[in-house]
Amino acid sequence: MASQPVMSPYLMIRNAIISQEFPPRAQLVESALAKKYNVSRTPIREALRRLETEGLVERYGSRMQVREYRPEEMLDLYEVRTFLEEAAAKTAALRHTDMDMMLIERAHQAMRDLDFDAATPAELAAANRTFHERVWTASHSAALLDLLDRILVHFIRYPGTTLSTRDRWNQVLKEHEELVAAIRERDAEAAGKIASAHMDEAKNIRIQMYIDAQEINSPGLR
Repeated sequence: MASQPVMSPYLMIRNAIISQEFPPRAQLVESALAKKYNVSRTPIREALRRLETEGLVERYGSRMQVREYRPEEMLDLYEVRTFLEEAAAKTAALRHTDMDMMLIERAHQAMRDLDFDAATPAELAAANRTFHERVWTASHSAALLDLLDRILVHFIRYPGTTLSTRDRWNQVLKEHEELVAAIRERDAEAAGKIASAHMDEAKNIRIQMYIDAQEINSPGLR
């Protein structure tokens, strides 16, 4: 039986951050990580430098820690992702193959088939990500895929999902259906506008989620 490939310290730490095993502000000590992953400190140091470059970890004095959630960062991420999603939708409309279209439609149908009341927020978010990833793939742009994959990591780190209400879920299904139709018809301009508006609404909901969380945590500050 072939042995399973060993995951690099970079990927192990990155996955631990994304899964919230290492939550925001968690200290990342080289010696402790080396012991946890049974490697020397050198690959741990290299992994932390790479993660710092990607914006997942940050220096706090002489220490390294998982980057905190910041509202201004969230807005910046949405602005960048909106631009990229619009570009991906436009390019997918122009470049998609029959196979791409089939995979996009299957991902959309999988979302429609989900029982909203029975599904967990994580399952709803995962189905939504799959749909978007199918659109990205249909763009046949390696650069867009790389950039969107990088920014998606930051989105996954943020708690909760904008799909937590039935009204929003139903609206997303409608917007996705419109996007599928535009891509199928190779209407790049329409696809881009739908994708952009879709992300703008998600941004507005995420901002409201942040405001609501702040009010719950600080009920006297209103």
